Amino acid sequence: MSARAAPGRFVTLEGGEGSGKTTLSRALAAALAAGGLPVLRTREPGGAPGAEAVRRLILGEGPWDPTAEAMLHFAARREHVVRTVAPALAAGIWVVCDRFADSTLAYQGAGQGLSHDVWERLCDLALGALRPDLTLVLDLPPERGMGRALLRGDVNRYEMQGPDFHARVRAAFLDIAGREPGRCAVIDAARPAEAVLLAALAATRDRLGLAP
Repeated sequence: MSARAAPGRFVTLEGGEGSGKTTLSRALAAALAAGGLPVLRTREPGGAPGAEAVRRLILGEGPWDPTAEAMLHFAARREHVVRTVAPALAAGIWVVCDRFADSTLAYQGAGQGLSHDVWERLCDLALGALRPDLTLVLDLPPERGMGRALLRGDVNRYEMQGPDFHARVRAAFLDIAGREPGRCAVIDAARPAEAVLLAALAATRDRLGLAP
């Protein structure tokens, strides 16, 4: 009988609009793979066929009631976890995910007024015991992030929210990191992409026990 693969590790990237999560997820996954690790890069909302369908609904429609919007995110998240994340981790694959449950707490919680209790209940229902092994929080002043997002084009309805909304989201991510320092590492996303990647790799090595 062959030995069972050691479980993979689950790394999530969080942060406000334009903070560079997608760029970092691509570079971090490539760097880990170059180091010999099996890696899957994915995103939320999305990452599975049903979840991608819900993504189009979330980003294309609205405004939603905050609880309804959070429920849509967690419906997509449940599909993502069941179809993509959990099977990969069980097979020994490292998963690098652009956004996860912390984004719902920041956006629908701090941004739109969803209660923390409702968020926790949705987490328990959709995720069970699954939580990230490491969360990299990319911190960037909202005005800089929005400038980047506008230059990128194809602005979604979250990016069209006002500065107060984005300030609340940023504060929420920093609060999450402050309350869970063992899981979260804050990275200054105002630096060049290469420096952000080096910081992310250092945090991944230090927190998850990788060799340099």
